[in-house]
Amino acid sequence: MDAEIRIVVADDHPIFRKGLVQVIEAERGLQVVAEAEDGNAALAYIQQLRPEIALLDIDMPGKNGFELVRAIVGTRIPTRVIFLTMHKDEDMLNEAMDLGVNGYLVKDSAVIEVVSSIRAVAAGRSYISPSISAYLIRRRGRARSLEGEKPGLEDLTKAERQILRLIADGKTSKEIAAEVYISYRTVENHRTNISAKLDLRGSHALVKFAIQHKSELS
Repeated sequence: MDAEIRIVVADDHPIFRKGLVQVIEAERGLQVVAEAEDGNAALAYIQQLRPEIALLDIDMPGKNGFELVRAIVGTRIPTRVIFLTMHKDEDMLNEAMDLGVNGYLVKDSAVIEVVSSIRAVAAGRSYISPSISAYLIRRRGRARSLEGEKPGLEDLTKAERQILRLIADGKTSKEIAAEVYISYRTVENHRTNISAKLDLRGSHALVKFAIQHKSELS
């Protein structure tokens, strides 16, 4: 018998949240282990219960969805995240993807799609509501174009490549500053300049790029 997929649901609209929970719990193999009405409570449940899936509203009191994901990443909890949102905004989707969010569910179809999204994300796949799939196609097209051009790395200075290599090793700006004997502010300036040269946006895009290109930085 397959293990149940444990889920934390966070949304500040109780009627909508209860409706989602009811749909989820009607499915075999899915278990809602906690409900939260704000981001702070959601983070506490995720830290305590370490569910496979967190279904998170973007617009919540306390911590919003983006702040909550950053907190989850910072604590290295392996929970996969699906965003719930009313927004059909391409920039918001891109920011979510840059942050490492695994699913993006538009609320007007969430009740219909929620089970499919949970099963897909739990299986290691991404899920984007079909109503905004054109944004994902454009995103992938831009990624292929950038990959073909291999932009930026050759334009970095020796110091910037060193900083990027240390970022790939998982070091914080404070740790990098201590290792290469420069100030914290200088490290942060390097990070900003590197992101600009590589056309990277979003708080985790630089880390993701550094890890992906680590072999080219040695």
